[in-house]
Parts: sequence; C-alpha cells; structure tokens
Amino acid sequence: MRAYLLVDVHDLLGYTANNRVDLQELAVAIRANAIMVAGLIESNLLRAVAFANWSAEDSSLPKETLAIFQSAGYETFDIKDSPSAKDCLLAEYFPPGHTHLSWLIMATTGNDLLTMLPKIDFSANSRIRLWGIDEATQDFGPLRDRVVLQRLDSLVGIQKIKNVAVYIDFENISISLNEQGYVVNLDHLINRMVSQAQAHGQLVKTAAYAPWGQRGALPPLVDSGGREVADEAPSRLMKANIDPVFHLPGKQSADIRIARDVLADADYPESGDVIILATGDRDFNDVINTLLQKRKTVVVWGVRGSTGRLLQEHPSLRLDYIDDFTDLRTHQSLSVVETEKDTESFIPSQWSSVIIQYFRLNSASPQKTITVDDLIGQLNDVGDVISWERGQDLVSQALSLGILTVQDAPGAIDMNFQHPIVDKTLLIVNRLARRVANTLSTRGWEYVNYGFLLKGIAMERDLDRPGMNESDQWRSHWIDCLVRERVLQRELVPHRHNPDDLVPVIRLPETRDTVSSSQPEAEAVSVDISAQKWKGVPPHQMYETDSDVARMVARIVISVQQFTSFRNFAWCPLGSLHRRLREYDGGMAFQNAVEYLLVNEMVSVNEYANPRSDYNTKGIELNESNPFVAALLAERDEFVRVLLSMYRNNDGITHEAVALQLNSNWDIGLWLSIMRSENVLNPLPGRSDQFSLFRTHHTVKLVADDDVEDIQQVAG
Repeated sequence: MRAYLLVDVHDLLGYTANNRVDLQELAVAIRANAIMVAGLIESNLLRAVAFANWSAEDSSLPKETLAIFQSAGYETFDIKDSPSAKDCLLAEYFPPGHTHLSWLIMATTGNDLLTMLPKIDFSANSRIRLWGIDEATQDFGPLRDRVVLQRLDSLVGIQKIKNVAVYIDFENISISLNEQGYVVNLDHLINRMVSQAQAHGQLVKTAAYAPWGQRGALPPLVDSGGREVADEAPSRLMKANIDPVFHLPGKQSADIRIARDVLADADYPESGDVIILATGDRDFNDVINTLLQKRKTVVVWGVRGSTGRLLQEHPSLRLDYIDDFTDLRTHQSLSVVETEKDTESFIPSQWSSVIIQYFRLNSASPQKTITVDDLIGQLNDVGDVISWERGQDLVSQALSLGILTVQDAPGAIDMNFQHPIVDKTLLIVNRLARRVANTLSTRGWEYVNYGFLLKGIAMERDLDRPGMNESDQWRSHWIDCLVRERVLQRELVPHRHNPDDLVPVIRLPETRDTVSSSQPEAEAVSVDISAQKWKGVPPHQMYETDSDVARMVARIVISVQQFTSFRNFAWCPLGSLHRRLREYDGGMAFQNAVEYLLVNEMVSVNEYANPRSDYNTKGIELNESNPFVAALLAERDEFVRVLLSMYRNNDGITHEAVALQLNSNWDIGLWLSIMRSENVLNPLPGRSDQFSLFRTHHTVKLVADDDVEDIQQVAG
C-alpha cells in the first residue's frame, strides 16, 4: 500500500495565524489523522511530505518551522515558489510510470494543487482526502467519487486556541486559604494560577481584585523565602501580567466591581472564550448564568470548605479547587516556610483523570478496544468533566500531548506508556493502591487510618523520584485524587477513644477496579509487604544494602534493652524512643528499622496499659531470645568490656585507641555514638575526641558482673 500526505506549509501558517492554532499541534495531529484514516498498521507506511521554500534566505517562515515538521515525522521538500509547487511535487514523487497510489491526503486551504490530481496514477480502490478545502473549484471527473473534503478543525486533536480571561477575587481567595490552614505563598500562588489558566488557552486578561494597600484587609502574604510581602503584592502581580484592581474593603464592594467588569468585557469581540472566576462566593451565580447564555465556557476556582453550595452544584460550570492545583504548605506542617525546590512537584492534574479512567475501563474489559467515546463517557460518569464537549476537549488535548495515541480501528485509542506523565502517574497510583490493599490484607483491618497511610506511602522507595513523595501534603494530594477517581474510598468513622470525634479513613471500594494488572497479591505476614525483603537478613549483612537502617536497628535494640533492664519494665514507649533517637534519623531510618525488627521477630509492638494515662500507650518489647538480638547484645557487651579494660589500665578512651583493641570489622564510630547516647561514655571537657567511662552505669555494671542491686537502689 502506497500512502502519501502532502502538507502546504506556507498555507498552514496562514491558517494557524487566523485560527489561533498551535503549529506543532497541527503538524502532529494532521499526520496522526492521516495514519488513522488510511488504516495503516505502522506509521512508517505513510510518506508525509511538508513542502515550502525552505532554502530562501529571506524566508517568511519562522525559524522553528523546519524543526517542528521534522520532529513530527515529516520529510521536507524544498520548492522555489508556489506556482511551481505542483510541477515539482509531480516530478519528485509521482513521475510518469510511478506505482499506483492507494491513499493521497493533501492539507491545504487553497485550490492550486488540485490540478495535479488527474496526472497521478491511482489504484482501483484508491481514496483522496483534501483537508482544509470547503469547496473545490473544479470537477474531479472520474475521481469525484473518491474525493472527500474536510475542514481542518474537524480533525481529531486540532483545537482552536481559546481566549481566556481570569478574574480573581483575591480578598476572598486569600482569606479562604488562610482559614483552611494554608500559608499564602504569593509567588507560588501566582505561578500556579497563571499556569492553570494557560492550560485553557491564550490569556487575554488577568485581574486580581482586593483592597490593596489597606493594612489588615488581607491575611499574611509571604514569598518563597517566608518573608512578608503584602506591601509588594501589587508590583509582584504586575510582573506576572496580572492587573491589581483596587476596591474598598468588604464583600459587596468586591462582588459589584468584579461582576461589572466581567459582564462589560464579555460583550467585546476579543473577550475571553473561557471565563475563569477565582472565588467561592455564591453571589456570582447570576453572573455565571449570564455568561453561559453568551455561550462562554465558565470555570470557577474555589477553595475546599469555602465554596458556596450553589457553585458546587451548578450543572454547567467546571469547578477546580485551588488547593488541588497548588502546593501551598499548611501552617501545621510548616513551622518555618522553606524555599521552594527547583524540581516542580508532580501533583495530580487533569491528565491524571484521563490516565486513571482509561485504565479503569481497560481493567473492566481487558480484551475490548477503547474508543474516544468510551473514555469521554467514563470521565463524565465519574464527574471529571461536566459535559460531553469538555470531555472531547480533554481527550483531544491528551492526544495532542502524546498521552493517548490513535489506533487503527475507527475512534480507537491507546495509552502511550513511554510518556513521562503516564509513567509517573501509573507508578504513583499502583503504589498507593497496592499499599492500601496489602495493609488491609496483612493486618486484617477494615480500613486504613489516614495518618498511618501517609507514613506508609513515605516508605515507598519506588516513589523516591524528583518532585515525588516529598511531603505529607504531596501524599495527601494523591490520596484525594484516587478518592475522586474512585480507586479508593474515604469515610469518616468515630475515634476509638472519643466516639464524638470523627477521623478520616481509607477503604477499597466494594467493586474494585485494578489500575494495573501487575499489582501483587498480599502475603500472609504481620508487617508491611515492603519489609519482606529483610526477612532472615542478619543485621551485619544489612550494612551492604541499607546501612542507615542497620545502624538504627542496633541503636533501637541497645536502647530498649537498657531502658527495660534498668527500669524492670517489659516494654519501652515507642514515641519516647523515637524522640531519643530522632537526631540519628535522617528520614525513614527509624520506621524502616522497626519494620525490620518486626519482620525478623526481634521485637513486638503493641499497646500497653500506662499507669500515667487513661489511655493505652504504644510500646516496643524486645525478644532477647531472638538470635539477631542476642548477637547485637553480645557485640555491645564485648565493646563495653574493651572500655572496662581501658578504664582499668588508665588508657585514654579515643576512637583510635579503641580501634587498636578491636578488629577492622567493627563500626567504631557507631558504637562510640551509641555509648554516648546511652550515657555510658561522656566527652571530657575541652577534649571532644576523648571520653570518660560512666563506671557505675547500669549496663556497665551488668557487663562487669557487679552488684546491680546497689545501683538500682541509688536510682530509686
């Protein structure tokens, strides 16, 4: 089969300028549509030719045009002028006696090239598509039944760039964010709002309304370094091409001013096709209805917990939450505002919905070919889009970005697994869903506590990538995303100690859709599945793969044994143990070490009756009969005996001196640190590298086989 696509580049440049269409999207979409229409199994079966006067020194072509078409899979053909284009194309690609064509597709809005059709040899069942021509000025003769005319904007993936106007009720939004516990980082908020608006099209107006300059009218506004910048807010907004519009303090003053501007601007021909209102105020309901009557697309940006019910339930607008598409820190999680990281945080977006719902469809019917209509219907059913038209826009954009790909069957689509957004999204969704499933299965629970799940996700090493798994807020964004997409289910249940207090928990839906066919079955163990790789691995062998965890294991065993032995307790409070060892916990070392201890049955973690509290306390109990525990305690005793020997000989206790007493397999620095943290050794004043032995320390007396009763009486 011979299939050709001829693209008149000069002609398409005029089309993009007049219709506000991105040239790169147009080039990619035309070639993808040609492959789909021709029913080609492989893309290389289509010979796509982009012709223009590429070699002209004074060419009117933008300099990036050549790279755009080459990267989109076109070969480029140089012609000197438009009148000679058809003759040059015939001579190069369709000379006398050439092989019959099965498909010829031409993308041009003019009729100049049509005269070349009778000079081309077509096969008996050949087809001709003319994209961009409404009406042909000539009769195609015997070819008339084979020719189909089609507008460019009717092709899949070609979207007119819409004008977007944004009206931000900044007073309302900033107060709402502050009331919901967020630190209002002005720089971050501006960047995310502009980026979110640009996703809808070309910004033609952006205005932020507030009583600028009125001290106390707005909540604290900070920059990325944590500095108060309320006085600089208008200038920072102007640098981002956002017009700071002043109004007097008070709700009605802002509403009236914004409503007046929105309705006045809507009557201009170049006004926004998409109107974005950043507000949670229900008083804008009448304004929204008027805009909808003018055939405007209306998007509302609100804040969760502060958006009016009328806006939430309005059937014809799209509601996005600012706290979803920003990464603002909360006051609770942020004692000192940190400088934003260079790596952009990978948080849920509209593409997350497309990817997740595609795989929900795929998992429900693995053998079925998924079509554009199937996916739009799924997005509409779960509430990701408010209308069929919005679904078409979203899927078309996903095709243009390469997240989805066009297949051979009519309307069929597939997921592009190589796309970075797809790769990251599926990894995150798979790990979160697997974490919930394994936790419920292995622990026999009905649900997972929200805080417990956050800690579990933080331990997922596979998510340690730039912009991922960076904070509890990032993890909360993705849990909330999976709840919205119906992969997980969130409920409020009574707190076990205070039934009047409701706490959030996560369950799996009764009818569960698997997002990936590779999700593992949970094993019948009593700890998280991720710790199974450590089962049976001795502590010393852990140094080869997880040295931080191995060192923390030793600290925990020694600290718990000393605490329980000295106080004659069976268990040690887990919270106080973590506080005592926190300075050695560089991230997840403590949690991973506890998982290691549990999976190897070196400890047990339970809730114990606490004589100082009405509630039970979570504690950790050491299994001293475990061979791994016994080996660590024996190592501790040997180290203490070396210290005792040096003490009796009046030798100075230093790192170098201790190293001379032991072989090279010892981690001298770790054991000196443990002895210091457990108060067995103390640095000498003015000589931090030399230590004195606390000879009457409980552990030292045990190792030395002294009379322990005396020291216990002194302690009592």
